[in-house]
Formats: sequence, structure tokens, C-alpha cells
Amino acid sequence: MAVHRLTKAQARRIAVRAQLLEARRPTDLLEVVSHLTFLQLDPTAAIAPSADLVAWTRLGNSYRPAQLIYALERDRTLYEVRAIIRPTADLGLYLAQMAAWPFADEEKRRWPPPGSRAQRWLEENDAFRRDVLDLLRRSGPLMSRDVPDTSVVPWESTGWTGNRNVTQMLEFLNARGELAVAGRVGRQRLWDLAERVYPLVVEVVPLAEARRGLAVRRLRALGIARPGVVGVAGERQLEEVEGEPAEVEGTSGSWVVDPTALGQEFEGRTALLSPFDRLVHDRVRAQELFDFDYQLEMYKPAHKRRWGYFALPILHDDRLVGKLDAIADRKVSRLRVHAIHEDVRFTRAMTKSVHAELEDLASWLGLDAVEVESA
Repeated sequence: MAVHRLTKAQARRIAVRAQLLEARRPTDLLEVVSHLTFLQLDPTAAIAPSADLVAWTRLGNSYRPAQLIYALERDRTLYEVRAIIRPTADLGLYLAQMAAWPFADEEKRRWPPPGSRAQRWLEENDAFRRDVLDLLRRSGPLMSRDVPDTSVVPWESTGWTGNRNVTQMLEFLNARGELAVAGRVGRQRLWDLAERVYPLVVEVVPLAEARRGLAVRRLRALGIARPGVVGVAGERQLEEVEGEPAEVEGTSGSWVVDPTALGQEFEGRTALLSPFDRLVHDRVRAQELFDFDYQLEMYKPAHKRRWGYFALPILHDDRLVGKLDAIADRKVSRLRVHAIHEDVRFTRAMTKSVHAELEDLASWLGLDAVEVESA
């Protein structure tokens, strides 16, 4: 197969277009999630929850967070597993993978977090597992605080999950496809048997076939990637993509490109991205294709931050040009902009476009004004 030779600009435009971030916007939430293949949930809401921010960046001010809630809890066109939202129409592609969880990356002999000890812990606490399933069968849906801890072996972790036995059991059974998130009360999830939440009849695609199909879908959403791409939490650390080989000027090593993305017209726009946006999720790819240096700094002490607690990457046309340090101050109904960090010197047109996006963001958030702090 011939190798496609791409300039960096061509590669960037393929990536931006694949992520639905060009001038022509999609119009439907389910269409967006189906193409991207998933939305990642995160509770941080310095500006807005990440899943909502990703949706707004694509759909604009026509998007309302209530649409996501309705899709998850009412018409069930979307479902949630371990902080990942996917289209219910794709469930059959994931059921075999869920049944095999936790699984190793067979070729690289690596386990995704929480590793092989999750399987051992589940085996040691099988009576606890059956207690949870029996309780939910009788009384579900329930919040985690309504589920007694009958574990015989505590979950050991040096992080925040240490001894959080009920939470871990619910999470693990969710990952295995035995439990599902039926809804939420505030931020608290309601848990129930998967058979009561998922469609009654789903065709389970065999694991190997499903992985091949997902590899094509994954690349369709990324446009261009390395042969192994960063996975999502709780799943394989690296995921395959399936397309055609490519080389990108100024980079070494092999790339894989979606052949349907080649030769397409491109019209860019300006967008404010979530730190979890898939365009920047792989920090190495962002550096290689966009020359974009970025880290999420909310876990750093304030004095060690370069760009801000929850800085939003700024996309302009086919380049990532800076970071926005801002917060939604709902008490005074202001979008407070602490700083706009310019990775490249902004032209007047770029500055105008970024400020227009800020006004749109404030309007979507229901805030009265944008307040830019003086340097």
C-alpha cells in the first residue's frame, strides 16, 4: 500500500475536520457522540462540565446540557460506563469487551488500571458481588450510599479509592456489564441491573470483530494518529486504529490516516476546547502536529501553574494558538478571564474571533458579561 505523504498543515486539517471542529457545525448531539465515539465525563466545572463543553464546542449555543441528560436517562440513546458516554447503538460492539474486563493488552502484556488485581479482588469478594446484585434486583435503582459493604477483603489503593469497597464493586460491575447507571440525583449515580437499563435485545459482536470495527471508527474520529493511540480510562492503555499508512513532514515514525479524510476541503473557525477534548487528549500528538505544549494544571499548586487551573486550549483555523485561563463566576454572573496566553502572536482577526467565542460561551452559560482582567 502506498504511503501518503502529508505536510503538517494537511495533517492538522485532517485532525480538526475529523473532530467536527471546522466551520460547518453538526446539528445533533447523538450525531456528534456517534462520530466522536464517546464523551468523557469529569466533575470539574470551573467553566462547565467537560462533556457539555465538548458538545457546545461542536454544536454551539443550540446545545443544552438537558439534552445530554435526556439522552442518558429518558430515551436511552446514550449510556454511561465508568465516566465514558457512548451511543447505545454501539453497545453491541462493547459487550464482549465488557464481559472480558479486566483484560490485558495481549500483545504488550500490559493491564489497564486497576490492573489484574481487580480480577483477584472480585474473586475474593464474590459473595459481596452477589449481595449487591441481589439487593439491586429487589430494590434498585439505588445510590452507592444505600448499598451495604459486605466485602471480606478491602480494596487496597494508595489513592482516594482505598477501602472504598462499595464504590469499587459498583464501578467494576459496571465495567463488566452487570450493572448500569440508571440516572443521577445531583452528582450521585443511581445504579441498577444492566438488564433494566440497556436494551433487552442487543447483538453481541465477537471481541476480535468488534475491535476491528472500533479501530476504523476510532481513526474516523481522529483523522490521523499513530498506530497505537491513547485509550480511555479503565480500558486498554493503547488502542489500535485502522487506515492507510502516512508520513508527516517534520515528524519521525509512521502514522495512520483515514483515507476518506484525504483531499477534503477545509474551512476553519475559532473554538475554545475542554482540556479533555480529544483533539488535545494525546499531548504527544498535539505537540507533534500542532507544536502545542499543554498540560492540565488543576492538580498543581497555584504557584507552579503556567496557564491556569482549568485552561482551555484555543483553536484557530488549523492551529492551536493559545490557552484561556477563565472561570464562570455564577455568583456575580460573569465569565472572568484571568489571562489569554498567546502561543503565537494574535492578529486582530484572531483576537476578534477569540473574544466573539468568549461572548458566545458566556451567553451559553447564562452569564451576563465577560470580564477580562487587565494584565
